[in-house]
Amino acid sequence: MSEHSESNRERNPAPPRTKGPTRTQAKVVIPDEQSMVGLLGSRDEILRVIEKAYRADIHVRGNEITITGSPEESGAVVRLFEELVELLRTGAQLTPDSVERVITMLRMSGERPAEVLSLDILSARGRTIRPKTVNQKRYVDAIDKHTIVFGIGPAGTGKTYLAMAKAVRALQAKEVTRIILTRPAVEAGERLGFLPGTLYEKIDPYLRPLYDALHDMLDPETIPKLMAAGTIEVAPLAYMRGRTLNDAFIILDEAQNTSPEQMKMFLTRLGFGSKIVVTGDITQVDLPEGQESGLKVVREILDGIDDIHFATLTSVDVVRHRLVSEIVDAYNRYDADLRQREPHAIKGAKRPRGR
Repeated sequence: MSEHSESNRERNPAPPRTKGPTRTQAKVVIPDEQSMVGLLGSRDEILRVIEKAYRADIHVRGNEITITGSPEESGAVVRLFEELVELLRTGAQLTPDSVERVITMLRMSGERPAEVLSLDILSARGRTIRPKTVNQKRYVDAIDKHTIVFGIGPAGTGKTYLAMAKAVRALQAKEVTRIILTRPAVEAGERLGFLPGTLYEKIDPYLRPLYDALHDMLDPETIPKLMAAGTIEVAPLAYMRGRTLNDAFIILDEAQNTSPEQMKMFLTRLGFGSKIVVTGDITQVDLPEGQESGLKVVREILDGIDDIHFATLTSVDVVRHRLVSEIVDAYNRYDADLRQREPHAIKGAKRPRGR
């Protein structure tokens, strides 16, 4: 090696080898008016959720939060705290579950969680009903924009509850003159006369979930008056036949338990100034074996028609207990595995020998 090249290497030494990924430090200063307990949770329960979700060191001192980690992780945690502070400014209360949903939104969609979770649908009985996931917000937005909306997804995704909140809001704003809530009474085979009791007693078990949601949104004392006046009607699907429903917000719940003929009958009840929301879970069909679900085929029939929208919700949108989402995913994996194994089982089965 020449003297020139040796001296050149000394002047420009090779960069030292780094051990592991580059770590950076970022700092978030929380406004003085913001409660750190509201942000981090009682006994730091929300902080623990954040620490579990990200590979970064998070240190809190006073109203300063220091994040140390890779540039990507540090930046993600900074964005998370910015969104949480913005949510608190809107009056939202943070819980471990809501923060987990914010983290999921930041990772899976381009929408800002603060804009999704601060959308007020209805303020009732001392609390505010809002969408809690991106897909729920898209579903609610679709109800505003379209005359007929199908909300399809598993249990716990808020399909019916959000639709009813929109219906109550529309009634209060005098956009409609009545609300009609209906469900198919599948277990009774629509033959309600064979059940004991009055007509009300016969259909009540099938309609009880709709009454429960109404009691969350309206003063319980006003509900009987509204029902007596016909402003709110709760009835089994069979009672919709032959009617034209004008100036109404109409919700068909548990639509997976309709036949194709019943679905057609219901949709053609639509009158002027009305809006229809159809909700259901195509994985929980209770129809007799061999009978096709109207909700399963309606998308093939109506997809592409202007002013009809199909909103899909998934286990990510489940807003009940965390285990509900995991149960839904587990059943979906089981069903997928079963469908994959069934052809092989049929192929390998021995056929009886003919005589």
